[in-house]
Amino acid sequence: MTDNITDAVDRYVAFWETLSPDSLTALDAYFQPTIRFRDPFNDVTGIAALRAILEKMFDDVVEPRFRLHHWACADNICYLRWQFSFASAPGGAERLIEGVSEVHFAADGRVQIHIDHWDPAAQLYESVPVLGSVLRAIRRRLGSKEVTLSRQSGPCAPSSLRKNSVT
Repeated sequence: MTDNITDAVDRYVAFWETLSPDSLTALDAYFQPTIRFRDPFNDVTGIAALRAILEKMFDDVVEPRFRLHHWACADNICYLRWQFSFASAPGGAERLIEGVSEVHFAADGRVQIHIDHWDPAAQLYESVPVLGSVLRAIRRRLGSKEVTLSRQSGPCAPSSLRKNSVT
């Protein structure tokens, strides 16, 4: 598989970047019959279940579009950095979600596992009026305090020059 990984990834990237309701009939060309697909909302197995998720996406949002920016692979596992754009309603503002997909390719170049990693709290829920303010407060409460280092400080500076200030 490693000899053909570039071709497999190029095909897979093209699939996502040109995804449309019509392309859902060709899922078996890109995915193993036992595909496992997981994201923050779903954890399913099989092409029919994946097709249902994608059909729901096309029903729920306007002009969904994926752009894959970077990818890196080791053996048959690749990590693809992407951006998903959509509108919640016709004429609505464009929304952006950024994430990384962990993709495991089978020997035939089709995907056997696809796991999406992204933060739904920061990228979706925090924009919901009441829920968003609660989540932002929790994030502030749990987050670390900002550390400011002087110009001559840092992990490589002599200990006598290190200056930490917590604000």
